[in-house]
Amino acid sequence: MQLGKREKLFVQLAAFAAAGFCLLQFVVFPMVEDRKRLKKSIVTKEKGLEEMARFSEQYAVLKRQSHTAENAVRKRSPGFTLFSFLEKAAGKAGVKRHIKYMKPSSSKGEGGWRETMVEMKLDKISLKRLMDYLYLIELSRKAIQIKRCAVTENKGRKGTLDVVLQAITVEPP
Repeated sequence: MQLGKREKLFVQLAAFAAAGFCLLQFVVFPMVEDRKRLKKSIVTKEKGLEEMARFSEQYAVLKRQSHTAENAVRKRSPGFTLFSFLEKAAGKAGVKRHIKYMKPSSSKGEGGWRETMVEMKLDKISLKRLMDYLYLIELSRKAIQIKRCAVTENKGRKGTLDVVLQAITVEPP
């Protein structure tokens, strides 16, 4: 079969178009897609790295706080109990006569540490005295926290409060 000059040109153009199509379809487009996928992967990995750096900073802060709390616990006097501390602080704040009840409890924690909690009810107490008492507890540097504090207005005596609070601390093994 003999092809004319014009037909040879069409065949050459068709072969060139087919080669160009194959080159685009199997080489160029996959490279562009891979490049897009790699860019997305890089962005995702950078975000993950930033998040890991944030978590690392948070971990370092928490570890320092943990050591600070542990040091505060270890610096307490040998006979320290949460119950007696709260009772002494109530005397200093002038709220001891307002104590209706104090209920101590404790539970075992991780590593042999024990969590001690005291629930107490204060009746007919002024806001100032309550604030003084909470101030003495929270800022005592004895690693004591107020876990819960429920305040209601006393119905019998205007301007006074009834308070139920739970104070917690940990004790070393």
